[in-house]
Amino acid sequence: MAQTVRTTRPRVSLLATDGRPHPLQDTLVAVTVALGVIAFVTAMFHSLHLLSSWAGLIGILTGAYGQYISVTTRERFPLILGIGASAIGFYLGMAHGGLFGGL
Repeated sequence: MAQTVRTTRPRVSLLATDGRPHPLQDTLVAVTVALGVIAFVTAMFHSLHLLSSWAGLIGILTGAYGQYISVTTRERFPLILGIGASAIGFYLGMAHGGLFGGL
């Protein structure tokens, strides 16, 4: 009787390609997305331009550094979304009064 040999293949994930933990990158993803949401939401209110512009600027810089050191697509995808939301919040905050209140 013929025996079948089963080979176990590692699960292939589209996003997490190396299977290792990346705590610094995951923290940067969380901070960038949180700042992006804050900047995007507060940019809808004219009087919150200081918060939206500063949160957007810090979110852009945090996301850019996260992109620089990111290893997997799982990290890069939410970073791009967070950078985009931060940029929209930053630009609208700048249009409503800027980083220093229109001085």
